[in-house]
Amino acid sequence: MSLPLSGLRIIAVEQYGAGPFATQHLADLGADVIKIENAKDGGDVGRAVGPHYFGPGDSHFYEAFNRNKRSMALDLKSREGKEVLLKLVEKADAVFDNLRGDLPASLGLDYAALSRANPAIVCAHLSAYGRTGSRKAWPGYDYLMQAEAGYLSLTGEPDGPPARFGLSIIDLMTGTTAAMALLAGIVEARQSGRGRDVDVSLFDVALHNLAYVATWYLNGGHMTKREPRSSHPSLTPSELYRTRDGWIFLMCNKEKFWGVLANVVGKPEWIDDPELCNYAARLKHRNRVRRELDDVLMSADTSTWMERFAGKVPAAPVYDVAQALENPFVAEQARVVAFEHPEHGPIKGVASPVRIDEDLPARAAPRMGEHTDEVLREAGFEDDTIAWLRRQAVVQ
Repeated sequence: MSLPLSGLRIIAVEQYGAGPFATQHLADLGADVIKIENAKDGGDVGRAVGPHYFGPGDSHFYEAFNRNKRSMALDLKSREGKEVLLKLVEKADAVFDNLRGDLPASLGLDYAALSRANPAIVCAHLSAYGRTGSRKAWPGYDYLMQAEAGYLSLTGEPDGPPARFGLSIIDLMTGTTAAMALLAGIVEARQSGRGRDVDVSLFDVALHNLAYVATWYLNGGHMTKREPRSSHPSLTPSELYRTRDGWIFLMCNKEKFWGVLANVVGKPEWIDDPELCNYAARLKHRNRVRRELDDVLMSADTSTWMERFAGKVPAAPVYDVAQALENPFVAEQARVVAFEHPEHGPIKGVASPVRIDEDLPARAAPRMGEHTDEVLREAGFEDDTIAWLRRQAVVQ
């Protein structure tokens, strides 16, 4: 199988969510991701994250972030373990970690330490607050970033308490950003023959995601606030509306869609109404837009409106997780894939969002240390040396 990242080798010192999510993107596209786990500490902590398990050391959570990788159990805190790592680095393109900001240097995972084994190695670091500054030794998690970067002040109803995203969106976006940064470093290294350190942090990504909201404040002092029904801050209709059996989200984010919507719902007079005829007018009279759309849309079920709007008006039903995954469009597009596990059989997961003109690999997440001997032999270690490393508990 010839995949976009075939031939790329990444040594990943990773655990939990954001880091493994980053390298899973790469593994899905054909990169050889060698996941380093310390068996003495139980390996990736994600293996123990419940409440759902396939078996000991293999949780649903772990499987969601680690498919198509290889696992090597290696003690990086030992002198011998560090020597093994240097040997692996000789034939690698990148070393990736998602450790606390002060740890890569102390564990010898930065460019200063690893470039002696391979001057072209790219060292990609994903941390909570970065490897410099007053917070480099701070632990940090997704929800904390959402809180400090202003997300909770923008989410939920205006008269309710601050609310976080329903998903660990900062972990996921930081992982995706880290994958991009790592590949950027490799592109440069292949051109120049010299690698570098590349850093991504949860905090920086959370702040960067403020995007236009940040620009509005930084240049005009505008404070975006929570709006009813998850409304867009400046466009209407672009929010939740009631139907006979639930909710529907409409987004007329181009002026042309307002006229289409008006005709589909049988209200062509809205098009030329001076209070509704353009963005500014509708924003000024948002409550009227909401009231009148509610009145019309509550005459039919969400599914009926989706049939009428399909391909004409940007609209989506409001689903729970089960409905989202069982959506016929998900099946049509083959977005749920069975990943093969040697013990548990097929494990269902959501497919890579990157599509190419051939099938992507579909191996379930590896057992801890499943590929230790294989990786060591590829690095040039003889069987007697591997046996000695096992006896010393350097590898497992």
